[in-house]
Amino acid sequence: MQMNTFKKEERLCSVRLIQSLFHSGSSFVVYPFRVVYHIEDHEVGRAQVLISVSKRRFKLAVTRNSIKRRLREAYRLEKAGKLLPFLHDRKQYLAFAIQYIGKQEEAVVPMLREKMITVFKKIQHESDRMDQHLSD
Repeated sequence: MQMNTFKKEERLCSVRLIQSLFHSGSSFVVYPFRVVYHIEDHEVGRAQVLISVSKRRFKLAVTRNSIKRRLREAYRLEKAGKLLPFLHDRKQYLAFAIQYIGKQEEAVVPMLREKMITVFKKIQHESDRMDQHLSD
C-alpha cells in the first residue's frame, strides 16, 4: 500500500534552487494556481515543491496558513497516482512552485485536488512537448 506522505525531501527549501527555478523556470496558470516549474533529466525521478500564498492578498497569517495547509493536503493526496509514476518512468527531476492566486479563502480540498490533477497533466504535457522539441 502506497503511503501518502509529504516528507522534508519533497519540500523545496534550497535558496539556490528556488532562485534558479524563478529565473530559468517556465510557468503557466491553472486558476487558482500559478505554477513555475523546471524539469531536468536525472538518475532518480522525484519532485520537490514550494507552496506559497500571497501576503498582499491575504493579510492574516491564519488565513494564509489555512490555505497552504489545504494545498499541501491536495498535493499529498494526488502526487502518488498522477505525478510520481510519470517522473519515475522518465527519470526526471521536477522542481516546481505552486502559488495560490485565488481571491477567496473558501478553497475546499476536493476542488483543490481536481485542480492539482489538472496541474499534473499540464506538467506532463509540457514535459512531452519539451522532449518532442529536443528530438526534432
